Amino acid sequence: MLSLQEISDRLEIEDLMVRYSHAVDTHQWELLDELFTPDAHIDYTAMGGPAGDLESTKKFLAAVMPNFSAFQHLISNSSIRVEGDHATARTMCHNPMMVTHADGTRQLMLCGLWYHDTFVRVQGEWRIQQRVEEKSYMFVAPDAVPKS
Repeated sequence: MLSLQEISDRLEIEDLMVRYSHAVDTHQWELLDELFTPDAHIDYTAMGGPAGDLESTKKFLAAVMPNFSAFQHLISNSSIRVEGDHATARTMCHNPMMVTHADGTRQLMLCGLWYHDTFVRVQGEWRIQQRVEEKSYMFVAPDAVPKS
C-alpha cells in the first residue's frame, strides 16, 4: 500500500508533467522556469531537436513552435519511481502537430515518444532535473490538405 507521502509525490510529479505540456502548448516559456531546476539538462535529439540547458531549450521552443499552427502534448502511462527527494519516470507522449505552409496548405505530423525524466525535490517542490526524449515514431502525412 502506498503511503500518503508516496501518493502525494506521484500526484505532484504527474501535475508537473501536465504543467510542462501546458506551458509548451500555450507558448508560456517563462513557466518552464517553475518546472525545471536551474541546472536542468533537456535532450530533444531523438525527435530532431537539440540538447542543452533550460535557457537554450526555451530559445529553441520559442523559435520552432510558431511553425506549427496546431499541436497538443498528450501524456499518459507514467511509470514513476520515487526514492526520497529523487524520482524517475518514463511517460508516453502523443504529439500531433499541424504544419501550415506558406501557400496555406497544411500537413499533419504525428509524433510518438517517451519522456525519460529525473526529478528532484527543491525546497519542498518537485522539479525536472533532466528530460530525455526517446522516439517511438514520427509520421508526416504524405499529402498536404487545403486550409479549411
